Amino acid sequence: MTIRVVIADDQAMVREAFSVLLGAQPGIEVVATAVDGLDAVAKAEELHPDVIVMDIRMPCLNGIDATRRITRETGLSAKILVLTTFDLDEYVYEALRAGASGFLLKDASGVELAEAVRIVAAGDALLSPGLTRRLITEFALLSGSAKPPAQVRIDVLTNRETEVLTLVAQGLSNAEIAAELVVAEQTVKTHMGSILQKLQLRDRTQAAVFAYETGLVVPGSTGL
Repeated sequence: MTIRVVIADDQAMVREAFSVLLGAQPGIEVVATAVDGLDAVAKAEELHPDVIVMDIRMPCLNGIDATRRITRETGLSAKILVLTTFDLDEYVYEALRAGASGFLLKDASGVELAEAVRIVAAGDALLSPGLTRRLITEFALLSGSAKPPAQVRIDVLTNRETEVLTLVAQGLSNAEIAAELVVAEQTVKTHMGSILQKLQLRDRTQAAVFAYETGLVVPGSTGL
């Protein structure tokens, strides 16, 4: 199935370059470009893309606020891949909180960009290429680690689902979780789907954010 993409960036050269790079990749179609955050929201509502490649710093409405509107106010299922110049840009954390599914550096190659789009479209990986467990830890520290668990929501999970969620928040892949729990990888995928449904989360990234922000996982307690 073709992944339909909108590219939002206030720099015309970036929009054009990314459009060309993604347009050359199999299974990906750039259906529109947007010049700022307001335009991105409008294009999302009009075209219902699968992925929006969103610059963080844009006029009229920045990428963080545009992400928040798309993920929380429009009811759309589009995944947001945010663009940044620095891999530990403080705004990346805010974008993840707002509902972004991952981030990518602006100097990424066409192959890296395409892979990141596929990753967030599928929701199968924690975050886009280049993100390390260091970022997860930094995000958790900025979020504030002294929070009690949101017990009411966590209680809807089985013990095994809670184990899976904890390992997801540590940055483990499905294969790594399967090895850790000595179960089949398909079993992990099934648990992950159930977790997202029960907690009403969009993808693995938001599941990891939830685990840290509710206090289920505390920085320093997981070996990160």
